[in-house]
Order: sequence, then structure tokens, then C-alpha cells
Amino acid sequence: MTKRIALILGIVSVFLLGWATRTIAQQAQFQVSVDLVQLNVAVTDSKGNYITGLKPSDFIITEDGISEKLAFFAEGNGPARSLIEGQPAPEENKPPEASFVPRESAAPGSEATDSLSAAVVGSNVFILFDTSNYMYRGFVFAQDAIADFVRSLEKADKVAFYSYSRDLSRAAKLTADRGDVVRGVRTTVAGDDAALYNSLLLTVKDASQTMGRKVVVVFSNGPDNSSVVPPEDVAELAQSSGIPIYMISTREARLEPVSTAVFERMTAATGGKAYFSKNWRDERKAFESIRDDLGHLYSLSYYPKDNQNHGWRSISVRLAGERLKNCHVRTRNGYRPHSMHFGGGGETASETGASN
Repeated sequence: MTKRIALILGIVSVFLLGWATRTIAQQAQFQVSVDLVQLNVAVTDSKGNYITGLKPSDFIITEDGISEKLAFFAEGNGPARSLIEGQPAPEENKPPEASFVPRESAAPGSEATDSLSAAVVGSNVFILFDTSNYMYRGFVFAQDAIADFVRSLEKADKVAFYSYSRDLSRAAKLTADRGDVVRGVRTTVAGDDAALYNSLLLTVKDASQTMGRKVVVVFSNGPDNSSVVPPEDVAELAQSSGIPIYMISTREARLEPVSTAVFERMTAATGGKAYFSKNWRDERKAFESIRDDLGHLYSLSYYPKDNQNHGWRSISVRLAGERLKNCHVRTRNGYRPHSMHFGGGGETASETGASN
């Protein structure tokens, strides 16, 4: 009888020990799945000039009204500085004074081209080209413009080129070979109906799988007449993934007011911009503006504090101090956290949409 009781107690002890071990492991998995939220932030004055030289203390970030503390900070193409206690941030003791950079300051010629191409150092650029029947009139001009744009990105990390009409074509997947991307541009052919939002959703999904800064640049000249995905879903995924969307089109697209409103709303929500050039041969200013914008973004990262909201989380970025009260801040306005769990080997089973 005594032996039987001892055996039962032993079995119960083993069960309880196993349960406790699994519970601790699950808690540990939960603890390491904290999201690092990264924001790409543009700061301009009332005339549209970029404000440079800002410090981490110049930014006030709240998530669902909860004040957040910056963990990492970077300006433009500079390296990220850790602001976490115990990890020194180099050259943080003597930060530069805030200043502005006029948009027209770049001098013409090769030096300006070098400066603009250097603005996307370390970025992964995904280009999405509209080859639908809306592009028939300017198809060749658009190809030339995109090829020139790709060549100007020689100092970016990698570039991908996709095209779409009814379906998405990954003509050149993310690569450092600019020649491969240009060949992808040159081999595109005009198609039929336009499924912009379907294709843009797939492009954003691809971009979200890459590490580091990424951006999507869309060349489109007409409305969407074939998608089953609403533009709101695309915008939410891009916001949650921290991917700004830039839309470049001609003024012909403005003849369709609904598409124009969607383009402007989507780019604003993700921290990007919408451009409407006179024609495809006159789009150079839009390209230069995008490269310039990427080169002047502040990168702000934080670990969100405890928040029981598992749905849409609103983000607010404001500037501190009287001297910056008239400046404008442009960034994404929120995200939806995705669930994250780990497999038996410790690998991530699903990625979070909050990190960038």
C-alpha cells in the first residue's frame, strides 16, 4: 500500500513538474514576442523644407494615448543609435542644432544626381508598374521613366520590379543587380484590365517579408476596375507593416476623382505621397522628391508598453518645444498587431506586422 501511494505521488509530481515547465516556457515565449515598432517620420516647416538635426527628445510618441519611450533613433541615412540604458549612443552628447534643407537646394548636374541617389542608401525599393490598357498612350514613355529611376537608385540596397494588369507579374524580384531590374522593365508588355489593389496588396506582402527600411513606389495612370481587394485593406497592411507607399501618375488620372482621392488617402495614411505629373516625360521632379524624402526621414523605434488592445492601435507623433510648433510631421498613423508564436525549435511561426 505504501509503495502504491509513493508511486502515485511520484506520477503526480512528474505531471506537475511538466505542467510548470510548459507554463514557464509559454511565458518566456510570450515575453520575447514583444514588437519593436519602427516609424519613418518626415518633418518639414511651413514652406515644405525638411527639418534636420532633431534629437530624440524633440519627439513625443503616444500609442492609444499611452506615452512611449524611444529605443532607437536615426536620421536620414545615418546609423541607428540605441537609447536603451546601458547601451551608449555614439556622439549623442553633442547633437547638431535643428536646421532646414530647402527642396530647391540641390544644384543641377551630376553632383545633384549623386546626392539624390545617395538618399536611398540601405533601402529596399519595390516598384509596381501599371501595364493595363490605361497606359497605352504613354506606355513607352513610362518604361523609359522607370528605367531611368531604377538606374538612379544605384546606392539603394536592393530593387524589385513588378508589373500588373489583371494579374501581378514579378518581373524582377528583389535584387542588387540594376541591370536585371531594367531588363524586367523593358520586357513588360501592355495588358488589359487593371487590378491595382490586388497587385499592390501582394507587393506590400512581399515587402513586409524583408528586413530594414522598405518602400513601395507605384506607377499608375488610371482607376482599378478588376480587384476584389478594397483599398482600405491595402492601406491597413502597409500601415501595420511600416511601409510607405508613393504613387506617381499623370494628370490624366485626376479625371477620375474617386481614384485620385484613394491615391491621396492611401499615401497619406502610410506616410508616403501622391504625385500627378504633367506627363510621363515630366516626372523627374516626382522621382527626385521621393529620393529626397527617403534621405530625410527620421527612424524612430520603440517597444510598446502594456496595451490590452489587440485591434487597431493609433499612433501620434508630435514635436516638443515652442520652436517646432509650426512644423509638420508626416508618418503612418497606426497599426494592427499581428499574433506571434514560436515553434518547438524557437523559430518564429508568424511574423508581427508592427515591426519594420
